[in-house]
Amino acid sequence: MSAQGERIVALARGWIGTPYRHQAACRGAGCDCLGLIRGIWRELHGAEPERPPAYSMDWSEPQREEALWQAAGRHLLSKALADENPGDVILMRMRAGAVAKHLGVVARVGSGTTFIHAYSGHGVVETALSLPWRRRIVARFAFPEEG
Repeated sequence: MSAQGERIVALARGWIGTPYRHQAACRGAGCDCLGLIRGIWRELHGAEPERPPAYSMDWSEPQREEALWQAAGRHLLSKALADENPGDVILMRMRAGAVAKHLGVVARVGSGTTFIHAYSGHGVVETALSLPWRRRIVARFAFPEEG
C-alpha cells in the first residue's frame, strides 16, 4: 500500500462511528457519503475545491444527471476500474439504471478488501467489498497527492 493510500485509509477510519446526517461533513457529528469524502479532502488539502449545492436524497435522478460523477472527475484523478488500491474512492449506483450517487474509500482488513462509507441508518462503517457491492461500482478515483 502506498504511503498516501495508508494515510487516506487511516483518515477514513477516523470517521467510523460518525452518525449519518444528510448533507453534513463533520467528523464525529454527522456526514453522508459525500461528506466523508469532503472531510478527507479537507484533512489532506485544506479548503474544498467547491461546495456542493443543497441536494435531496434523490438528487440528479429526475434529470438523470451524473452530477456526483462529474464533480468527482473535476477534483479527483480517474482510474481504471480494475486498478484497485487502498485509498481509492469508488463511486456506485445503488440500483441498476439509477444515477451513481454513493461513494466510499477502499481499504483492507487482512487479505480482504473493504470499503469505508457513510450509509443511511448505519453512519460511517467499514464493510466487506463483497460481490454485491462490487457490482455497483461504476468509477474509481484517487485523491491528488498532498502538497
